[in-house]
Amino acid sequence: MKRNTLRPFPAVTLVIGESGGTRRINSVHQVAELLLGQWPVENGEEYVAAVRVCLEAMLGAVPPEVVRDALIKAAREAGISVMQ
Repeated sequence: MKRNTLRPFPAVTLVIGESGGTRRINSVHQVAELLLGQWPVENGEEYVAAVRVCLEAMLGAVPPEVVRDALIKAAREAGISVMQ
């Protein structure tokens, strides 16, 4: 399996933080950085699933669109607004 953390997908914009700042995410690499470095809730079921799917995508086992869907579910679980 080929490792590829830059695999793109249709962009998702998240509203993060109380200030209402937005972050545009469109790659597996960006999702991994966000989940592992700046995610507000690290114990949710959807969060854990998103981290797992990121790893699988980096190894080439799942397409990047699966990561995008997992990110959206994790964001909703964490109360983060999603703009598509």
